[in-house]
Amino acid sequence: MNTNNVPILRKENAAKAIFSVTPFTLLDYPHKSACILWFAGCNMRCLYCYNPEIVLGKGKISFDEVLSFLKTRKNLLDAVVLSGGECTMHKNLIPFVKQIKALGFAVKVDTNGSNPEILKQMMEGELIDYVALDFKASEAKYIQVTQSNLFSVFEKSLHLLLQSQIAFEVRTTFHSDLIDETELRSMISYLERKQYSGEYYIQHFVNNVETIGDLPRSSREIGRSFFTTRNIQVIFRG
Repeated sequence: MNTNNVPILRKENAAKAIFSVTPFTLLDYPHKSACILWFAGCNMRCLYCYNPEIVLGKGKISFDEVLSFLKTRKNLLDAVVLSGGECTMHKNLIPFVKQIKALGFAVKVDTNGSNPEILKQMMEGELIDYVALDFKASEAKYIQVTQSNLFSVFEKSLHLLLQSQIAFEVRTTFHSDLIDETELRSMISYLERKQYSGEYYIQHFVNNVETIGDLPRSSREIGRSFFTTRNIQVIFRG
């Protein structure tokens, strides 16, 4: 019996969309304890991606299995992070998240912004509490970095978030062969034109890991103190 008045996912529809679960983190949701659900598959092939086994692999864990796990974590965790891969690609995501919310968890979505319609539905249904939006590159370099032609839908997702009351962050992975200081300044200027204000996180590429693209080592020699503007605080991670 479903006492939460939320549709139960039929087993035949609950495909194994999730590659793995990180059962506990204090780093991936600001000020909250959380677990991470790593969704298999992605519609981009970012050259610096260090999760090729997730992006190119198949899911191993069903939604029903995750919900069973989450029931054991009620009152122990604050939140669930939907990451990947790209979680918004997956069928039945919305009813799945409804069940997560019914268990009392906050929900954070890590997304490349490629599915603004799904993002909009989740926002309208009050299913998201926090979003981390990946800003891969400027429009001029987007295809080179992501191996996809999805800048326009990323832009729609950014606009949706800017017009909403949902807490969100914008973040970029920095690899010196793909994004130099000129490109980074161009991306910051773009965010300012879109009237984004707040924190912009730059994540240094992690050297010596397997990636989708065959990339050389990334240099960390970048003038960290010269990017923050009047409206945007640039914060380097890692």
